[in-house]
Amino acid sequence: MATPLTIEDLKKLAQRRVPKMFFDYADSGAWTESTYRANESDFSQIKLRQRVLVDMSNRSLETTMIGQKVSMPVALAPTGMTGMQHADGEMLAARAAEEFGVPFTLSTMSICSIEDVASVTTRPFWFQLYVMRDRDFVLDLIRRAKAAKCSALVLTADLQILGQRHKDLRNGLSAPPKFTPKHLWQMAMRPFWCLDMLQTKRRYFGNIVGHAKNVANVASVSTFAHEQFDPQLSWSDVAWIKEQWGGPLIIKGILDPEDARAAVDTGADAIIVSNHGGRQLDGAPSSISMLPKIIDAVGDRIEVHLDGGIRSGQDVLKALALGAKGTYIGRPFLYGLGAMGKEGVTLALGIIRKEMDITMALCGKRDINDVNSSIIDGRQ
Repeated sequence: MATPLTIEDLKKLAQRRVPKMFFDYADSGAWTESTYRANESDFSQIKLRQRVLVDMSNRSLETTMIGQKVSMPVALAPTGMTGMQHADGEMLAARAAEEFGVPFTLSTMSICSIEDVASVTTRPFWFQLYVMRDRDFVLDLIRRAKAAKCSALVLTADLQILGQRHKDLRNGLSAPPKFTPKHLWQMAMRPFWCLDMLQTKRRYFGNIVGHAKNVANVASVSTFAHEQFDPQLSWSDVAWIKEQWGGPLIIKGILDPEDARAAVDTGADAIIVSNHGGRQLDGAPSSISMLPKIIDAVGDRIEVHLDGGIRSGQDVLKALALGAKGTYIGRPFLYGLGAMGKEGVTLALGIIRKEMDITMALCGKRDINDVNSSIIDGRQ
């Protein structure tokens, strides 16, 4: 394949290079995947206003997210098992994000550990927290994130119980993966992926094995994963987490105006409008369709970000026009990582930046901070 020009090109290449069970894990939604599809398709319903004969020189995409300078308003979203898309995946993605000048968010359920990522980066990254029943383990995660000088904590609020993803069940994907003859055949068909994985020691959940109680080896991860997600997590727990963390706090998984207002009351620094990439409640509305309603509910009392369905720089621009101050990409950077490693993540970010820059210019804007609803065609 020639140099990929779009995120879709990277997706096709990743599908050819990553074993099916791991590609499907990144690419799946819950149940019928209707919300997963809506996350993408609803962006296409938003039309842009083309402007002409305006000064398009000296353009800038630089802005801030929760007060931190970014080269463009795009962060890498927290994604579980990133290191199974490519060996040392979290470390490679974090380095690519740092070089690009955008935030990288490490998942609790990462393959590489907090310490692994800190060892290859020079600037602070963000850490995403899942709240477990074992609060001592949660406190330890927060302590380790502080020690790694993470500059923001992203609390995921929409995974108290796991949504059902049919692709994972059909593939027999488990945590840790159980390599049946079918799985071994899938990996044998991806020899370059296998060669990379043979050269790393990081193949399991680095933030859990050796850190969580009674999880001293890989075999015990499955029991931990099924028993530890806390279904009783509530708004009162957010105050406790905020107190323990003591730094910038972002709440991810807000999809309802009432929940957005409740998040404001916790004193969080930002919320992420998100339905977990369509991986939790199938049939829920798309993230972009709920963004204006949540902006209306909270006004300027809290910074609002958006996650879900972004596949281009135009999608980023549309989210900003509807009120978001920042956006997140999950699958796009995973496709790049699976396709080409660190170079692929950089390429995915570059594709989005170029599309955003050109689109902004053709909409008559030169500074990303000036983008607002005036670039949206109101004749829809």
